[in-house]
Amino acid sequence: MSMSCQGGFSAWNRCMSLARLCSNMQQLKSLHALFITQGLHHNNYALSKLIAFCALSLSGSLPYASLLFHHAPQTPNSFIFNTLIRAYSRSSQPHQSLFYFRLMLSQQEPNHHTFAFALSACANIPSLFVGRQIHTRVFKNGLAVSDNFVQTGLLRVYVECRVLCDAHHVFDEIPQRDSVLWNVLINGYLRCGLSSVALGLFRDMLVSDTVPDEFCVATALTACAHSGALLQGAWIHDYARKNGFSNDVFIGTSLVDMFAKCGCIEKAINVFDEMPERNVFSWAAMIGGYAMHGFANEALGCLESMEKQDGLRPDGVVLLEVLTACSHAGLRDKGYHVLLSMGARYGVMPKHEHYSCMVDLLCRAGELDEAFRLIQRMPMRPLASVWGALLSGSRIYGETELAELAAEELLLLERDGVVEEDDGVYVQLSNVYLGASRQEDAHRIRKMMGNRGIKKTPGCSVIEVDGELNEFVAGDDAHPLRLQICAMVRLLNHHIIHHTSYSC
Repeated sequence: MSMSCQGGFSAWNRCMSLARLCSNMQQLKSLHALFITQGLHHNNYALSKLIAFCALSLSGSLPYASLLFHHAPQTPNSFIFNTLIRAYSRSSQPHQSLFYFRLMLSQQEPNHHTFAFALSACANIPSLFVGRQIHTRVFKNGLAVSDNFVQTGLLRVYVECRVLCDAHHVFDEIPQRDSVLWNVLINGYLRCGLSSVALGLFRDMLVSDTVPDEFCVATALTACAHSGALLQGAWIHDYARKNGFSNDVFIGTSLVDMFAKCGCIEKAINVFDEMPERNVFSWAAMIGGYAMHGFANEALGCLESMEKQDGLRPDGVVLLEVLTACSHAGLRDKGYHVLLSMGARYGVMPKHEHYSCMVDLLCRAGELDEAFRLIQRMPMRPLASVWGALLSGSRIYGETELAELAAEELLLLERDGVVEEDDGVYVQLSNVYLGASRQEDAHRIRKMMGNRGIKKTPGCSVIEVDGELNEFVAGDDAHPLRLQICAMVRLLNHHIIHHTSYSC
């Protein structure tokens, strides 16, 4: 072997060894300079080591990875393309992932890793149009029915874009489904407000002999919490204990939330106390449960307990739940103290939702002028939740001028595209006018709703009977037991009227 060859191998081995030891961008840049002096920047394998560190390491730099890519002397290989597509897909700039995906399509054939990373970008944007294009490609090359990562990516795209019919169609065409795929679909229905369907899918998963993981169990418990399905939630609780999930912190947190929202605060407290490990989310769930049941002092006590017992400092979510507890209990001074001291005491600066909760507290207490002054002092633009609370409070206390102001601000938010059109604004303002005996203004608002095609959203309620959820929507007569239900309502109504007359 010649001396030049030996020197070349020595330089190569030294540079590759340094690449493995690289731990920060300062070392990476020095290594990059060494690569250039040794001519290794012409080698795609050597370049891929630099780009992989910049793009995927926690101490790397994604912009620097892009810089290396665009200054590459020769066409990058598929590994380099995939590294950038993958890195950008999970970054705050998922559109850049699709840029490199399109660039790769123009230069070489992508592989199964490429499609999985590009679909992840589509889900995170989300982009239904590009997702459908990729779906067509992977359907033609057979990856849609053979590659688990591509299947999960496709399912996530349709779920994130809230096209559940297509998501279910993709799911049905997958020959072998694991717990991850089931959880993506169940979570999709849950996020779209279809908790009853989500619970039905969880039961289907169990029937299919797919063993759920802790994420599936936690998602099913969340569906129970949203729909008030206590019996099903209790059954899942037993299932979790029998299958070794009882010590999982996420399942424990979901159980606390489920029992609290289903009205069983004592069971929520028992589960919380028995948890071997608790995190900030666990405390937020417990405080939220106390808030929901009107135990404001217990919720406030948790602020100190979580530091003493578990060494945890409250975050913005925990403090929001505490403010909610104060709002439900009408604890004006304590709520104000939490809002004004959270930055100095806990290092958490109040966000819009914290101000919104305090405005709601003041409106519930009838202090509408103080609520309006707080809105004026907010360091950010007040959004719908703030003006909605003021509008609702103004309706209750008959403050017509403030109601008109709040409604005007809400309509401005709609015009600016900050929020979607809400029929509740018009309905509440109409009710304010009716309460102030301003029938002409109320009629004007109702006429405006008719001209714009705005209809009042019907009321809806859900009740669990014998483990089965029953949903009732105002004006809907499609329930199969409608006649029996109406007969029972008439009987109860007759009994109430008779009992009231007798008592009088």
